[in-house]
Amino acid sequence: MIYMIVIGFLIGLVARFLFPGRDPGGFIITTLLGIAGSMIGSYAGQAMGFYAAGQPAGFLMSVVGAMVLLFAFRMIRSKA
Repeated sequence: MIYMIVIGFLIGLVARFLFPGRDPGGFIITTLLGIAGSMIGSYAGQAMGFYAAGQPAGFLMSVVGAMVLLFAFRMIRSKA
């Protein structure tokens, strides 16, 4: 569980660094962004044939998933 939190935080940090902009949220939001990005990366990688069923995403695919979530979050927030 702690491993998942630490890796999720690192993935969230990298995604925010690569997709700069002003975002509210601190440690918790960044960690949740990384964890959810990893799940999205796993599903997308399985759909594209990069990973077998049940295999977790790699670091790069997790960061891409987190960046997609960050983009979606910004689009939703800008419309509201």
